[in-house]
Amino acid sequence: MCQSMGQAICELKNMPLSGDKELDSQIKKWVKWDRNQDTLCQIMEAVRNEDWDTLRCRLCRRIDFGTAGLRAVMRAGFDSMNELVIIQTSQGLCAYIKEQYPDEAEWAVRGVVIGFDGRYNSQRFAELTAIVFLSNNFRVYQFKRMVGTPFVPYTVMRMNSLAGVMITASHNPKQENGYKVYWSNGAQIIPPHDEGVQNAIMENLQPHPDSWDETLLCNNESLSDPYNNVLPPYYDSLKKEISCPLMEANGNCPLTFTYTPMHGVGYAYVKLAFSKINLKAVIPVLQQIAPDPEFPTAPSPNPEDPKTLCLAIERANEKKTQVILANDPDADRLVVAELDENKKFKIFTGNEMGALLGWWSLENYKMNAENPDIANCVMISSTVSSKLLKSMAQVEGFTHHETLTGFKWIGNKAIEEQNAGKKVLFGFEEAVGYMISTNVVDKDGIRAAAHVATMACYLRCKKCMTMQEKLRDLYETYGFHATVGSYVMCNDSGLTKRIFDRLRTFDDGQENTYPTNILDGEYEVESVRDLTTGYDSSTPDKKPVLPVSESSQMITFVFKNGMEVTLRTSGTEPKIKYYAEMGGKPENKHWDELTTTLNKMMDGVITEFLEPAKNGLKVRKEE
Repeated sequence: MCQSMGQAICELKNMPLSGDKELDSQIKKWVKWDRNQDTLCQIMEAVRNEDWDTLRCRLCRRIDFGTAGLRAVMRAGFDSMNELVIIQTSQGLCAYIKEQYPDEAEWAVRGVVIGFDGRYNSQRFAELTAIVFLSNNFRVYQFKRMVGTPFVPYTVMRMNSLAGVMITASHNPKQENGYKVYWSNGAQIIPPHDEGVQNAIMENLQPHPDSWDETLLCNNESLSDPYNNVLPPYYDSLKKEISCPLMEANGNCPLTFTYTPMHGVGYAYVKLAFSKINLKAVIPVLQQIAPDPEFPTAPSPNPEDPKTLCLAIERANEKKTQVILANDPDADRLVVAELDENKKFKIFTGNEMGALLGWWSLENYKMNAENPDIANCVMISSTVSSKLLKSMAQVEGFTHHETLTGFKWIGNKAIEEQNAGKKVLFGFEEAVGYMISTNVVDKDGIRAAAHVATMACYLRCKKCMTMQEKLRDLYETYGFHATVGSYVMCNDSGLTKRIFDRLRTFDDGQENTYPTNILDGEYEVESVRDLTTGYDSSTPDKKPVLPVSESSQMITFVFKNGMEVTLRTSGTEPKIKYYAEMGGKPENKHWDELTTTLNKMMDGVITEFLEPAKNGLKVRKEE
């Protein structure tokens, strides 16, 4: 039985609660603050059923800012995504921006940018976010239609805004949504801003009366849609990244591309990108072309999962296209597949495509620049991504930087380098995220699709090569890099912590003692870096160069034979992820041996370090 807030408050007064002071206080706060009938009813139904355990989980825990801001299941509770949590989060973000930019004139002129994808409640969450900022005298640039995530950071930079919010859960299942925050530099927030926002949220939990005032969305001069102001320059900047000869080659090359937006927002934007740079129109996967929050043909709409590409492969075979391009639902990531010599589609890993796009970014720069200064150029990748760019940098003369995992670190590093006068060509992470140029200081699947297609046309029609052949050429030049990466599911955060704590107190519980070998001493560990505790055995002061974060688990082991493996927790899912690599020298042509050794060692690491049988963990093998 659904009821109003007033009726729920009256009912609560006449019924016994749990007897747990903290829980009962949180129940009363929820009923007093929530104005969404559906989520209010969820809490009241649990109270009537005396489901105190569920209520304790939902109301006595709070969703925190993680790798991608907020991301959780949509349902009632302070631990979840819902209208009340959106208002609380927006109030906190607004208060923090005011603190950082105390000049009220900037609020009214520079304002904030808000976008949303095609998920359930995304538009509603965006509107509530807008209401909070409008009620605090901010100008609000809110997209009135679904957009890809890259348009929010681009608009923040274009409009010189104070911050941006994108409502999306990217490639997560349909039950989830998220709240991603960008700072005034156009990059995702990093410390101290994320901590500052989190603290400000906790200080602004009670909704202000105006935070629910939907009349603020009507005929408000401070509210505008930036779409027509930012779309033309976004595509103009893309065109400037691709020279006239390359655009001419795009038009003349017979190569065709099958495309899927994975039931997301990408199709219209990729279609326009292809027309702007003279590429033939993509051939869409018809079942997945329109935004659909149900994701009916891809319940887990992550294009990294090969099963999600079945319809794209069917469509490509039907239309005889040689390349498949797949965005995730918010169009910030890209998966690429290419027909191989056996008429099967080879799906490139993020590391493989990162190597190809790194080469392409350098090649494109040399073709476009009048006086290319390679020594002034920079490429960036996350610490769990392949080191091939590092090997490339050593040969070609540009600078390569490594960052922590996540594009918030890559984007901010790119800005730092650009401000120092460097030319940032490319950044990537192995999770199929690519930043080509700094026109968007975040991963951009729309731009990446346009560049991959241009690169494929250039290789096919100018060099008579496939992308697979070019990748082999890169291995010949810079050395073969064998990589493997996957995860184990672990829904028990306490167990996850115990697994990592065991690794860092391996010698009878002593601090900073880690495993020294695997497989009965066959492979010995040379050094260990722990970015959770701030320990690095390879540095003179035993402190790591990269930033430390106590809120997430991350340990890297480097073995004496050159194999490197990182174990870390996911910031958005209940997973322990692992990433391993063995990089060979250009003169080492025994690629199969490197791969065999890597797989053997990785089996040992999983068995001995994670103990899946003992801990009841299910290992997902890389496909």
